[in-house]
This record gives sequence, structure tokens and C-alpha cells, in this order.
Amino acid sequence: MFTFKGKKMDKLKNNIVFNFFNRLIVKQIILAIIFTGLLFAVVANTVAPEKIDVKVGDIAPTDIRATKDIIDIDSTEELKEAARESVEPRHRIDPSVQVKMKNKIKNYFQTITDVKDSDEENVESQIAIIKINSELNLEDEQNIVALNMDIENLTMLESNIYDIINQIMGTGIKFEEIEYEKENVIKIFKSLDNLSIQESALGAAIINSSLSPNRFLDIEVTEQKKQEAADKIDPIIIEKNQIIVSEGTKIDERAYNLIKKIGLVKEEGEIAYKILIGSLLFVIIMELLICAYLYMFNREVLNSSKLLILAIIILCTIVISQAINSIDGYLMPVAAASMLIALIVDGKLAILVNFITVITIGVITGNDINILITLLIGGSVSVYGVIHMQQRYNIFLTGLIVSISHVLVILAFGLIGDIEISQMLTIGLYGILNGVFSAILTVGSLPLWENLFGIITPLKLLELSNPNQPLLKKLLLEAPGTYHHSIIVGNLSEAAADSIKANSLITRVGSYYHDVGKLKRPYFFKENQINGENPHDKINPNLSTLIITNHVKDGVEFARKYNIPLPIRDIIRQHHGETIVAYFYHKALQQDDPELIEEKNFRYEGPKPQFKESAIIMLADSVEAAVRSMQEPTKGKIDGLVRKIIKDKLNDGQLDECDLTLKDLDLIAKSFVKVLMGIFHERIQYPDIDLKELKGAE
Repeated sequence: MFTFKGKKMDKLKNNIVFNFFNRLIVKQIILAIIFTGLLFAVVANTVAPEKIDVKVGDIAPTDIRATKDIIDIDSTEELKEAARESVEPRHRIDPSVQVKMKNKIKNYFQTITDVKDSDEENVESQIAIIKINSELNLEDEQNIVALNMDIENLTMLESNIYDIINQIMGTGIKFEEIEYEKENVIKIFKSLDNLSIQESALGAAIINSSLSPNRFLDIEVTEQKKQEAADKIDPIIIEKNQIIVSEGTKIDERAYNLIKKIGLVKEEGEIAYKILIGSLLFVIIMELLICAYLYMFNREVLNSSKLLILAIIILCTIVISQAINSIDGYLMPVAAASMLIALIVDGKLAILVNFITVITIGVITGNDINILITLLIGGSVSVYGVIHMQQRYNIFLTGLIVSISHVLVILAFGLIGDIEISQMLTIGLYGILNGVFSAILTVGSLPLWENLFGIITPLKLLELSNPNQPLLKKLLLEAPGTYHHSIIVGNLSEAAADSIKANSLITRVGSYYHDVGKLKRPYFFKENQINGENPHDKINPNLSTLIITNHVKDGVEFARKYNIPLPIRDIIRQHHGETIVAYFYHKALQQDDPELIEEKNFRYEGPKPQFKESAIIMLADSVEAAVRSMQEPTKGKIDGLVRKIIKDKLNDGQLDECDLTLKDLDLIAKSFVKVLMGIFHERIQYPDIDLKELKGAE
């Protein structure tokens, strides 16, 4: 954070524009607009295919690949048409044709019989009668042959005719086969030995004069069979990334239609409104899910720099994953984002962001469900691994666990999909590298977030609590009394923070550093005065007050010099609030004219505690110093003193700007008493025994 002093700061505070943009809601809106715009640009630019300016007959400037799976309609239709053409036409036999034919022939023979039985002897008259009553158009000579045959031969000829009709019409005769069948009938009759030449010719003439096609094309059935054959043809699929037209190849009508279908053809004035609107809606939905969660469960994140960190991590993860996807989708370091968010912001939020990030990456990259589920599980596992982490090197252990989870998921999908062992091994190697890469990315970038945004992670706090930390070691060596006092304050503060569900870790670590300003003049503070000499006895109360109150400023300077994070520096700055230095104030009142003494000159500059943790440290600091000076402390005395100190701080207005409730103060008092009783417990008075006298008595 940047701070301004003096007139510059006052001028900025009076600037309307500065005040407007310095409002929290305005900052949140600006961040939302920027984040939405950047994420929308990434999604829309990736989802929308790059257009190319080509037409039929052009030479492909590069390999043109399909951006998605599409059906090659032209090629598929060609195959279907070929299947239709391969279907033989279906015919149907009309039995009525054969029946009519036999009826005509039967009528002819009946007429011949009737004429032969009649009294008419004139041949011409007989032929006339036959032509009138018969539907067969035979020559006169053929009718005369029939009249000259006896009844037995006529019956035999009629029988032969029916047999031949059944034979040639049983399988059906098409129109174009009529002449062939007539010739065939003639050949059949010539082959019969029981008929004369004239009788054979008569039989052939009878059949051929009445022969009609009885096998016709069945259009309905034929079309049905053709459609069935066409339906059996599977569509030709052009798969994603498959080459439609190779570089240097002429673009034909089919290829152009495919390129146009996948939306790659650049058309003048065209704007992909659907893609843009869809991408924007998708981004807004993802953002609303995160914002709704934060509003419901982590509202404090919305009011802090962690919101900016969250936005940057999500964007960086998506961009990095998009770049790495060109190598292999299993390498995308989604787990790194999950670990960072869990360490910096919140573990539960990290689970949600992991889910949303994987969905977004899936939309952008178009990866299959196996990759997305693997990344989703790996990211979730990484969150569980870092929630209660104690050391930075444990992040690498979490990375190893993520790698194992990737391998197990890949193995599961490989067995389900019956993937070859060699392919599973390759994918498994990528899964292992993903876990390692995510761990390296997390460890490498974590200090950046901590230092750039002043964020304290649990890992950073644990490192700061190490006694070998340079500033703590300096405090131990140069101001051991203050160091011991800080440790006890840390114990008191941690217990109090636990009792009211505050951040106990930052409270304990803040306690360790709250008095580091005393390093500048350690012997001016009671806990470091080993030989009993008090330098304040030799100087006036105003100077003593200045030295005492300046340890806050000095502490901030020491913390800044040793790169102690901003939240700890805030604790150092706030841990005395605007408390009055009562001892020297009363001393000044005794030495000088009370009317000349201004109380404000004997108070710390502040600010007052702004959050629970700094307020707890203020109370613990005062309580520890007061109880340490008690004579023969008992539980009752300690409890009374603790509650009096808390009440005095409350009445003095030092707790006005933090959100501690009266219930919190009661729980804090109880936790203080419990810890102090463990330190200043009543001891047994052992008798003064002279061991030499005891031995002599023995």
C-alpha cells in the first residue's frame, strides 16, 4: 500500500475524483469490469475460429483443419446415392393377367368344340363363328387346323398350352421380355413329339396371341429398398483437427462447403454475434457463481486485496493452461491455482474456483471429459493437501500426492476405455509432471503474492514464528526481557483468539513482534532492566513518555527493515492504540503545574486497534505486564485485575474501532485467566531445611 503524508495527502483527500475512485464499491466494479473483459477476450478469442478469405478454385494457403466434428454432407450423400443405385428394382407379378389369358384360351377351345358339334358344315361360316366368339386373333388356316382336330387331340393341345403358360408366366414376364418369350413358346412346341407341325404352330399361335406381360416394376417397394440401403450408410465425419484441404491444394465445391460449415470462411462485414454473446454470458455466469459464494460465506474477501489476487490467479491459470494445452492437456497446472487460493484466500473457495476453472478451460480447449475430470480431482486433492500445511517444502509433498491422484484417475479411465499400455504410460507421465510443475509454480509464486500484496499465508506466519528469524533472534539477544514478555503475550493472545474464533496464528505471531521497537532503547523498558537501575529516574516525564511511545514507530521501522509483512506491522502500530502512559502522566502532574500538563502529550499516537487480533494483543500486553507486577497472585486477584484492565480499555475508547462484542471480551478475560493461572500458579512453601544439620541428626 502507498501512503502519503502532509499536504499531499490532504490535497488528495479533498479531491472529488480521488475520493470517488477510492470508494470500495467503485474499486470492486472496476475490478469486475477488467476481469470480465480479459476473461471474455480469452474465451471469445479461443472459441471463435480464425476466419480465412477463400473461395472455390483458390489454392489453400495452409492446411485447413476442422475446428470441430462435422458431417461431410456431400461425400455422405454421394455414398447414399451409390447405395440407392445399387438396389435392384423390385417387381410384382399380376396373377390376373394369367387368369385372363387362360380364360381367353379356354373360350377359344370351347368355341371350336361348339362349332364342331353344330350342324354348320360350311367352313367359311364356321370360321366366321369362331372369330365372332373368340378373343384370339388367329389366322384362318390355324382355325381350320383346330376344326380338323379330333376332340382328344384338342384336349391334349389345350392341356399342353396350360402347362406351358404356367411354366413361362410363373416367374413373370416383363414387357421387354414378351418377344423373347414368344420365340421361346415356338421352340417349346416344336420340341413336342405328340403334335404335328400344324398343331404345334397352332398351339404357339394360341399362346402368343394372348401373351401379355404380368411382371411389373413395384415403384413403392423399390423406393423403400433404396431408402433402406441409403439409411444404412453412416455419415462421413470430419473430426476435429482433421485436414479438410492440404496446403497448396485446390479448393473444390465440397471442401468449400465444409470450410463454410465450420465457420472459417471470412465474409465481408461479418461479426460472430452468437459467439460473442455466448462467451460473455458464460463468463458472467462463472463470475456470479464465485461472487455469490463470496457474498454468502467469505464476504471479507470482497473487501480486501484478496479479491484482486483471486482474479489474477484465475486469469493466469487459464492463460497458462491454454498455452500448455498445445503440448498435452494433462499438463495444465490447475492444481497450482487451487493450492495458491487455499493458502492465500480460503480452502473451501479453492474447491469452487477449481471446479469453475476446469469448466472454463474445458470450454476454451475443447478437451475430452477424461482430461477435465483428472484436472478436477487433482485440483481438489491439492486443496486438501495444503490446508493444514506447516512448511513450504510440504507443498512438494502435496504435488507428489496430486501426481499420484492423476495417475490413478488416468489408470481408471485407461482400463475403462481399454487404452493401450504404452499410451497409458505416456499420459501417466504427463500426469506426474503436472503435479510436480504445479508444486514448483506454487512455491515459486507464493512469495510474489505475499510481498506484492502484503498477504500473510499460514506458511509465512509459521516462518515468522521461528526463533531463528533474524528480528526475533535480535530481540532475544538484545532485549531478552521483552522477548520473554512477547512469548507470554503470544500464549495469552492465541488462547483468547481461539476462544472467539479469531485468527489465532496471526495473533500469536503478531504478539512476538509487537514490541520489537524496544530494541532501539531496550534498557528504558522495565523488563530489560536487570541491575535494577531505571534511566527514567534521571529524565523528565515528557522525555520518558516520548521514549516509551516511540517504540511503536521504532517497531514499525524495524519491521519494515526486516521485511515483516504489512498485517504484522499494523499490529505493531495499533497494539497500544491511543492509550495514555499513566505512570509518567501522573509523575508529570506531581512535578509540574497540572494546568500546564496536556493529557494528549502522554498518549500513544495510535491508531486504535482496527481488527480483533490487534485488540486482543493490546489487552494481552497490558494484562501480562500488570499480572507480572502482582504480589502473591491468586486466581481471584488475577481475574479481578484482568477484567479491570479490559474495562478500562473499553471505557477509554480504545476498543471502539474493532468489532469485539461484550461476549467476546468476557471470553477473552476467561482465557487470559486460564493461561495466567498456568503461569503464576500458587506454589507450595517448602520449609527451610539445613541439610548438614539433617545429616548430623542421622
